[in-house]
Amino acid sequence: MKPPAVSHQPLAERLRPHQLSEVIGQQHVLGPGMPLRLAFESGRPHSCILWGPPGVGKTTIARLMADAFDAQFISISAVLGGVKDIREAVERAEAAKGGLMQQRTIVFVDEVHRFNKSQQDAFLPHVESGLFTFIGATTENPSFEVNSALLSRAAVYVLQPLSIADLKKIVALAQKEQALPAIENEAIERLVAYADGDARRLLNTLETLSMAAAQEQLAEITDAWVVRVLGERMRRYDK
Repeated sequence: MKPPAVSHQPLAERLRPHQLSEVIGQQHVLGPGMPLRLAFESGRPHSCILWGPPGVGKTTIARLMADAFDAQFISISAVLGGVKDIREAVERAEAAKGGLMQQRTIVFVDEVHRFNKSQQDAFLPHVESGLFTFIGATTENPSFEVNSALLSRAAVYVLQPLSIADLKKIVALAQKEQALPAIENEAIERLVAYADGDARRLLNTLETLSMAAAQEQLAEITDAWVVRVLGERMRRYDK
């Protein structure tokens, strides 16, 4: 069996869900009859805070919400951005709303807890006026890190680390997309344990293994080979 051909498209992008039914995990809010699923099905987007650890799908859910409502998607990083980015988002939302298509806008703020009070307050009048739908992502408890005024205008959805079964589905999907050669069960178990509920960590690790396997023209990924390739990274995790 030949190893799969190397793709220049990042694995995370190749496996990115294009509709809600393709999302792996978070069925407690995305499953049939659950709160976020109902929000998607209502046809009426609402501002919300997605609270959960890294790599559980916060950005993915926000993008899918924009797709579901045919909305313009504007992403702001609270780590790198500031008032200038907020101002630009407002201008783009006004242009979309006033254009021929009268398109909705979703403003997604990653690591929203990194914005200070005045930066968070800058969103309030536009959320209240309905200019755009605000979605904040945070790894910190929003009750302590997000302004009460903004919090009162947004539903809070708690996202959970992905389960072992969820992470194994990602590995299987990567194999289905021919992003990986055959892989031993022991190696899968090791990779899933290392990912520790974080889909992004798993995808990045699979990307590393995929490139290394292609270089060595491996037909199968073994557990011993995984340990050798990821040696120091795995040892730090074991500690």
